[in-house]
Amino acid sequence: MKIERIETFLVAPRWLFCRVETDDGLVGWGEPVVEGRAEVVRSAVEVLSEYLIGADPLRIEQHWQVLTKGGFYRGGPILSSAVAGLDQALWDIAGQAYGAPVHALLGGPVRDRVRIYSWIGGDEPNEVADAAAAQIAAGLTGVKMNACGRLSPIPTSAEVDEVVGRVAAAREVLGPDRDIALDFHGRAGLAAVRRILPELVGLRPFFVEEPVLPDQAHHLRDIVASTPIPVATGERLYGRTEFLGPLQAGVTVVQPDLSHAGGISEVRRIAALAETYGALLAPHCPLGPISLAASLQVAFATPNFLIQEQSIGIHYNAGSELLDYLVDPEPFRFVDGHIARLDRPGLGITVDEAAVRKAAQTPHAWRNPVWQHADGSFAEW
Repeated sequence: MKIERIETFLVAPRWLFCRVETDDGLVGWGEPVVEGRAEVVRSAVEVLSEYLIGADPLRIEQHWQVLTKGGFYRGGPILSSAVAGLDQALWDIAGQAYGAPVHALLGGPVRDRVRIYSWIGGDEPNEVADAAAAQIAAGLTGVKMNACGRLSPIPTSAEVDEVVGRVAAAREVLGPDRDIALDFHGRAGLAAVRRILPELVGLRPFFVEEPVLPDQAHHLRDIVASTPIPVATGERLYGRTEFLGPLQAGVTVVQPDLSHAGGISEVRRIAALAETYGALLAPHCPLGPISLAASLQVAFATPNFLIQEQSIGIHYNAGSELLDYLVDPEPFRFVDGHIARLDRPGLGITVDEAAVRKAAQTPHAWRNPVWQHADGSFAEW
């Protein structure tokens, strides 16, 4: 069996899909994308495809090694995301070739269902409360929200009160039996985190995510030591070596993205590394159906898995939902805040190729917002 053709599709709202076809008709799908830089990743996929065309798709590890190390210049989000999508597609093909779900090829399932959470938005406490109530109605037992918007380097008392008020509103609706995670998105520096986290302890967040930017990870040890709230990070880390420092600093949760951090092959290794530090895996996934399916396959086979992010119905998907690209949405049905084990061969989903090709006729050019502080200086988004 040989790889015969590789195609990419820019589809709304902000995703890039890739399709890998073999000479005997098997088709695997992947999702190689950097949000806001999808066109650049598409070019990287095209370059890497030169190596894969004509190759045996089942030599996944060999291909991963060559794709990540075959160039003199290595690493970075563009290359690792291109590799991630191709890796997902090769695992999808392998599962179909062997007649088994990917989790079976990873050693078999260690759980029957995966707990999921969704993002909730809103700048005001009442908006956050309404959004939390909607997710409870949808059957979820955990949510995540932005901890803050634009934040001063040293937040004012009013800014701190605003953060606490929004979290308190969500906690009141969720009650003591559901979880709320807080995403700082790297918007807070060390001084801000030290000022805010003590005020949040009584609200018992599930975890706080990216309290500082990845390039300030040297502060993580101090942050971990200063708070009883579990610390999470990793959506902007792209390989095992980048996770070593945060793990040594004592983070509780690692959050590699299956479409950024080298795909199924590398995230599986990141999870194993985290396990040696007693840390838990919670893959980042505000993306499309293929990335979610790949994340779930890893989750089913990973002992130290915690919870899975998913983007069904979030604000990014206005006008185009990830279920729109599936022939059958049943694999992603929520039951008591969980998704049941996917046992179909490969990634466990059937991509609606006709819908993908139609959507790709009007490709997106999504860009993330660029924020400024009141004085006109750059602010982290």
